[in-house]
Amino acid sequence: MTSESQFALLGKKRFLPFFLTQSLGAFNDNIYKQTVILAILFKLTLADSFLGISLDKDLLVNLCALLFILPFFLFSALAGQFGEKFAKDGLIRMVKLGEIGIMLLGALAVWFESLALMLVVLFGMGTQSALFGPVKYSILPQHLKESELVGGNALVEMGTFLAILAGTIGAGIMLSSSHYASLVASAVVLIALLGYCASLGIPRAEPSLPQLQLDWNIFRQTWRIMHLGLGQRPAVSRSLIGNSWFWFIGAIYLAQIPNFAKDWLYGDESVVTLILTVFSVGIASGSMLCERLSGHKVEIGLVPFGSIGLSLFGILIWWHSGGFPAPIGSELQGWMAVLSHAQGWLIMADILGLGLFGGFYIVPLYALIQSRTLENERARVIAANNILNALFMVVSALVAILFLSVAGLSIPELFLAVSLMNIAVNAYIFHIVPEFSMRFLIWMLGHSMYRVEHRGLEAIPDEGPVVLVCNHVSFVDALLIGGAIRRPVRFVMYYKIYQLPVLNFIFRTAGTVPIAARGEDLATYEQAFVRIRQYLENGEVVCIFPEGKLTADGELNEFKNGVELILKDSPVPVIPMALQGLWGSFFSRDQGKRLFRRIWSRVTLVAGEPVSPELATRQMLQERVLELRGERR
Repeated sequence: MTSESQFALLGKKRFLPFFLTQSLGAFNDNIYKQTVILAILFKLTLADSFLGISLDKDLLVNLCALLFILPFFLFSALAGQFGEKFAKDGLIRMVKLGEIGIMLLGALAVWFESLALMLVVLFGMGTQSALFGPVKYSILPQHLKESELVGGNALVEMGTFLAILAGTIGAGIMLSSSHYASLVASAVVLIALLGYCASLGIPRAEPSLPQLQLDWNIFRQTWRIMHLGLGQRPAVSRSLIGNSWFWFIGAIYLAQIPNFAKDWLYGDESVVTLILTVFSVGIASGSMLCERLSGHKVEIGLVPFGSIGLSLFGILIWWHSGGFPAPIGSELQGWMAVLSHAQGWLIMADILGLGLFGGFYIVPLYALIQSRTLENERARVIAANNILNALFMVVSALVAILFLSVAGLSIPELFLAVSLMNIAVNAYIFHIVPEFSMRFLIWMLGHSMYRVEHRGLEAIPDEGPVVLVCNHVSFVDALLIGGAIRRPVRFVMYYKIYQLPVLNFIFRTAGTVPIAARGEDLATYEQAFVRIRQYLENGEVVCIFPEGKLTADGELNEFKNGVELILKDSPVPVIPMALQGLWGSFFSRDQGKRLFRRIWSRVTLVAGEPVSPELATRQMLQERVLELRGERR
């Protein structure tokens, strides 16, 4: 398990060209989209009507958003098929070539101030983004190790949101010039060329399903791909819903920021820019912290953590928004004037927290979708995700209209309503997939009461059956081990520990095997060995505590013969492990323990070299575990 920072990926050819390609694409999209919106609002002289339709500026701005998002409904299914059938690096280069052509047309549209052509270009930009989306996320697992997947996704999210921010601000700066047309035209073509040049460095990514027959009926294939995505195992299908829900929330906040800044903070355009900057920095920071907090593995326990923060800071924005000091006179105030009030700082802290926890929420969901989807279905599942995202964003606009115009809510009250809706939606997701809540409890334990260090865990193979044997020091040994290992671990534990309140929820969700002594409960004893054999036949990781009970004095008890019985039926490699530093903690049986004496104490999990099944006797394994534990109980 590498401890290398995710930023090291920016120095690797298998990631950097892709990162630059997608960041430049997001940057260019937002420069052009914001240019068109600002041109409609401030630069273009519009006729009263077009084809008999009144050219209201608000209508045109909403039309821009619709034209950009419509291709995600129309072409994501086709893009998902392309991503399976063809080499992904070649597809990316074709998409980037298309971007050059689209931006050349876009440059002409801006130069001649042709609104009709600008709208055509917006649709073209949405189309190339829709074609790029499934490839963008399905290529990462082909080029990154599993331990790099969270870090890679974090960098992609950081790059995307910072590119969106930079494009939005950059368009505003260029539109303030009297020569905006030449500046924008040159910029979008140059960035498209740079994006194509960056794509030339992306390494080969073989097609995952080259024999796939393309279905050009976009409506039929959209239905099939949606069925494929939502028909995945619950952890994946509900992650798609959670991912799209994030974009529902984000679309509502981003759409309301200009009016929120104007009507509630009495701010001008600089305040809108400040809020967007703070929000984007929050998302980028949360994405970056994900990799450190998850320990270089896909840690879905961060998703409930992120969800809690999204609701908490949304409620705080509502709480802090009322009664903001109005400026003297009728002029709107700049960002420095807003920050001259303590209330302004509180609101910005809330927006930063919203973005930060949004990063905690979205990055693990993307990583889970990528890691738990079959390679020959991944691009189509991500295409289904893109369709869902677009659908949720459209619904978010309708919900905002309903709440603001029909129900008569204020913008802060809309934020409150969305925060409460977030609690309900994620409660549903976590109820259907209790693994999220289980991993959250494990993650909280490993980041609150204990500081868990890992040594030698690279000995645990990334795939294939293996048995782990470890000393048994406390009631939470299984939680600390499960939180440290990248793969799901099936624990075998004494049935009375398995039945402990709260912990039982975690153990059941994790597929733990309760076991009793033969003379204590024969049926439980025999069923345990049947389940262990099934897990190992399925290529999973099984962890046992061969002592059969918690230590009463901190020393190892004699190993029982259960491990030998397991290996007799299932001859698989065995990895000895040891927990150091847990004796004397609150969850151990040390008579002198005190609750706060060992809070935030340092615990170490050490793994040794694999032992072949024919050599793995209980005596030998006990010696190995004792050696790994050392003097630190």
